[in-house]
Amino acid sequence: MNIAFCINRLALKGLGVTLYSLICNCSNKSSLKFWFLCSDLNEKDREAISQLLIGAGLPKTQTFIDFNPRKEFGTFPSLHGDWTAYGRLLLVDFINEDQVLYLDADLVVELDVLEVETFDFGGNILAAVGGGKFKYTLGKKFYIDKLDISPEFEYFNSGVLLFNLKEWRTQNVKEKSLEIAEKYQKELPSHDQSLLNIICSGRFSKLPASFNCEWIASEPKPSISKNMILHFVGSPKPWDPLAFLFHKGYNTWRSYLSPEWKTEFCHYSFADYKRTWRIRNSYLRTINMSLKSLRTNNGIGKIISR
Repeated sequence: MNIAFCINRLALKGLGVTLYSLICNCSNKSSLKFWFLCSDLNEKDREAISQLLIGAGLPKTQTFIDFNPRKEFGTFPSLHGDWTAYGRLLLVDFINEDQVLYLDADLVVELDVLEVETFDFGGNILAAVGGGKFKYTLGKKFYIDKLDISPEFEYFNSGVLLFNLKEWRTQNVKEKSLEIAEKYQKELPSHDQSLLNIICSGRFSKLPASFNCEWIASEPKPSISKNMILHFVGSPKPWDPLAFLFHKGYNTWRSYLSPEWKTEFCHYSFADYKRTWRIRNSYLRTINMSLKSLRTNNGIGKIISR
């Protein structure tokens, strides 16, 4: 089964746990083949990824592909000055297979990904976990008023996607996505996720709900299923500075963090502190929500609300 990631150096902290948890919970790990679309990774970074796979009994199962996200997508809206996530649109150019499971690097994979190895797409270009609707999204006015997408159409988070690469080639999905991005360069609310949802406009196959269970820092672990792909959405992430104090997913994430990966990547650089400053409002919201939850659990919430 083909597994793909689009990563830069900042993603490496989360990647080790995502990889290790996926392999630990796979029923036939020898069937896995990994593809890494890399932005600014050096040889030492690649070697660390290779060593993790070798240590898990998976030597020579990885392919590293370099790309320059700024050069490819720099005219499109960025996420905190980063265009790496758009790289998933290029997977069809590099993976000569019929399908690939794309994963973000902020996941803990506690289920067997081979559950979808023989997935039936029914002619759709991708499969995702749905549940939302366009009328509740960030940028709903853009989708509904400008693009005339029905507010009732289903919308998906793009952190876990099963791509039907065969159909991508047939329908020229990459080219259509880039045309939309060129036309609406300053208006895409959620970057590459917006592009994929616009292309699908509610028409996509459904992965089991357990394949993308969103975990917000201030909230308890999701309870959708016994075994899930836990997705640390938003900011801060469990590995961000000081997040161990209040991210409720920290202990779950930490349980899959190897000592070698922690030593190599889980220390903080200037880029990490720069990111922390950019997401400072997210820190404040998370701390505020955690304190509110603590007060409520201690019975204080009722007094305050009167």
